[in-house]
Amino acid sequence: MAEKSKILIIGGTGYIGKFIVEASAKEGHPTFALVRESTLSDPVKGKIIDNFKNLGVQLLIGDLYDHESLVKAIKQVDVVISTVGSMQIADQVKIIAAIKEAGNVKRFLPSEFGMDVDLNNAVEPAKSAFGLKAQIRRAIEAEGIPYTYVPVNCFAGYFLPTLSQPGATSPPRDKVVILGDGNPKAVFNHEPDIGTYTIKTVDDPRTLNKTLFVRPPKNTYSFNELVALWEKLIGSSLEKTYVPEEQLLKQIQESPIPINIVLAISHSVFVNGDGTNFEIKPEIGFEASELYPEVKYTTVEDTLSRFV
Repeated sequence: MAEKSKILIIGGTGYIGKFIVEASAKEGHPTFALVRESTLSDPVKGKIIDNFKNLGVQLLIGDLYDHESLVKAIKQVDVVISTVGSMQIADQVKIIAAIKEAGNVKRFLPSEFGMDVDLNNAVEPAKSAFGLKAQIRRAIEAEGIPYTYVPVNCFAGYFLPTLSQPGATSPPRDKVVILGDGNPKAVFNHEPDIGTYTIKTVDDPRTLNKTLFVRPPKNTYSFNELVALWEKLIGSSLEKTYVPEEQLLKQIQESPIPINIVLAISHSVFVNGDGTNFEIKPEIGFEASELYPEVKYTTVEDTLSRFV
């Protein structure tokens, strides 16, 4: 067995970051998390940090905006994974600069963890948000840094507990709002599985300079199919209201930030079907559940069953 790569996660205490840190440690990689000094005393993040320590994760004090600390941290590892949030996507140029200076990184995974930014037809303001991620991809490629991109579609923990109903705290039991005609397919992935698939790629020569699309068949549903599954699980029918595309586009234009971005992403996912309306070509990459059939992923049905 080749030695497992040492992995640094930047943004590891964030929503998806913590699952990737956990997966890295559980898969037996020497795992490092870059954390700010202030994070250590943050009561909310403190629990996450304690969990990291229990998993044997090494904490490196540093900051995305402190070049020296970034280079120092990167020099200790083989692979860098960024899981920074949407407000810091553009600032990943700082990670690229530090990787370039360190000169030892075998692979970089930028913060993707959503739709594939090169293969979508999103409207504004989501179009610009995706555009920033695409710019980071181009910067990585221009610098000749080895990479893997991991677009994971929708977080199951975000969409499924409410069936994507605005303002809801649990899945609907009486009526449901469906964007568009409800027929385009979307993909909903369990966050720990996203962590597992992401870490699987780091030492896999097949995924070098390719994209891993997390699109397992049992997690791919149209909105209509999702509602039908939920109705089957609860044993009753819901009253359905369909929002025509024109109406949704008008809402996007008239809504304030960040509601307009959320609606524009929903338009991309549920009306355009941007997560599934393209073929995964071998020259671009692979589908995760096909490449790693040994991963027993959590299905949409498993997740929804918990709310019955």
